[in-house]
Amino acid sequence: MVIRPRTRLATLMIAGTLLGAGAIAGWKVIARPEQARLPLASGFGPTPTLPSPNPTLVPTINVATPVGWEKEQTPHPARGLAVHAFATGLDHPRWLYTLPNGDILVAETNSPGTDIDTLKNKAARFVMGWAGAGEKSPDRIVLLRDTNGDGTADTRTVFLDHLRSPFGMALVGQTLYVANADSIVAFPYTPGTLFVHDPGTKVADLPAGYNHHWTKNLLASPDGRFLYVTVGSNSNVAEHGIEAEEGRARSPGSNWQQVR
Repeated sequence: MVIRPRTRLATLMIAGTLLGAGAIAGWKVIARPEQARLPLASGFGPTPTLPSPNPTLVPTINVATPVGWEKEQTPHPARGLAVHAFATGLDHPRWLYTLPNGDILVAETNSPGTDIDTLKNKAARFVMGWAGAGEKSPDRIVLLRDTNGDGTADTRTVFLDHLRSPFGMALVGQTLYVANADSIVAFPYTPGTLFVHDPGTKVADLPAGYNHHWTKNLLASPDGRFLYVTVGSNSNVAEHGIEAEEGRARSPGSNWQQVR
């Protein structure tokens, strides 16, 4: 196995984190011999055969290297079709929403940085930074408009600013709802507008805390009466205790917000 320099450094950092945690908690990390791979077909069907976990002393990771939009990196579509960039130069875009007039809203956002400052999290942020995920959140929504129909956005404005790690968006009538990492905020919307100066009105608080899974999406019911919100867990494997998850994974009856 060949490990790139970045991968090797990340592996050593994470190994040090795991060894330190193991010394405190009394964990045992056991390396098993190389195991035979299962046939590919065994992983399909309603009852797939899953191999046993293979814990190792040093985990192996591979960090993606962003290359941006380059001509030689564009997708290769089916014959007769073409792919080109609608917009470039965006600052960590995470979610898109199409308005009725064809304008595209883009949430430029990143983690709110509310995770506990542990050695493990510091190592994770360092590694994620190589893939562009460790920067401060832009906290805004950008509007893209194609005025001449050529498939490229020729108008770009900051539609909403000073948000808190925004993600999901939903337009209901003349109101645009935005899901921040910790709340839902409503803004008045006028068709065709390029920006909104209104500070917005908070509709509801959302579970936040450590915010390992901070992205909150929105979906309005077809009649516009209800707004459904994704919440997500507060950790990966309840590493901060199950109490930290209380109130997040809610029942269907309490997981919606009536919007009108």
